[in-house]
Amino acid sequence: MKFRPCIDIHNGKVKQLVGGTLTDKGNKALENFVSTKSAAQYAKMYKEDGLTGGHIILLNKEGTEYFEATKAEALSALMAYPNGMQIGGGINADNAKFYIDNGATHVIVTSYVFSDGKISYERLEKLRDAVGKEHIVLDLSCRKKDDKYLIVTDRWQKYTNEEVTKETLEKLYQYCDEFLVHGVDVEGKSAGMEEELVKILADWDKCQITYAGGLGSIENLNKFREVSKNKLDFTIGSALDVFGGKLPYDEIKKIKY
Repeated sequence: MKFRPCIDIHNGKVKQLVGGTLTDKGNKALENFVSTKSAAQYAKMYKEDGLTGGHIILLNKEGTEYFEATKAEALSALMAYPNGMQIGGGINADNAKFYIDNGATHVIVTSYVFSDGKISYERLEKLRDAVGKEHIVLDLSCRKKDDKYLIVTDRWQKYTNEEVTKETLEKLYQYCDEFLVHGVDVEGKSAGMEEELVKILADWDKCQITYAGGLGSIENLNKFREVSKNKLDFTIGSALDVFGGKLPYDEIKKIKY
């Protein structure tokens, strides 16, 4: 169990958003925090602190008004910390190698590997052929619906028919190096984790999984450590003081069990 840092970029700025509120129309979302620092400044800080495996997420869709500004910020962060962070947001088999060549250790992929609400194994194979299994993180971020954690795509706006289960993790593991899972309904609210989801993830341990969502206090982290059995890594965004929250980054960055 260790801390994985993050850099979320929306409309060309580093932000922390309330999970599930992002829309493509008008590039709008409920914002917890908008930073005056650049993505490169955060990446440099993570590099100096020796933090690895963090992620950069582009939150604007390609072709929309702010995408190029967001992409430029992301690339500047990769330049500031080459081979130190992962990147996600609009990744597909055609552009994945570009980001690896520009300093990302892994590409993080969700929407591209789904078609009509189901896993597209053809696209997974194309992605694996493009950059190799060792450079792929599959994002299985999900929302609870009818007592099931269903994977959501397109910046968490669309439900798929795929449920996060041990069986799903087993099927997808042959195509990736790690999983990243946001509990979308608690993301950005600092009100505690999706405990049932964490239990599901902790019961499968063939590769590293990073959990995000709702961790907003030391008490939350202690509970997470207990429920995850020290198996899962974690990321925290808006709850950290470097993103306007109360949790001291200088303490959280040291957590490693």
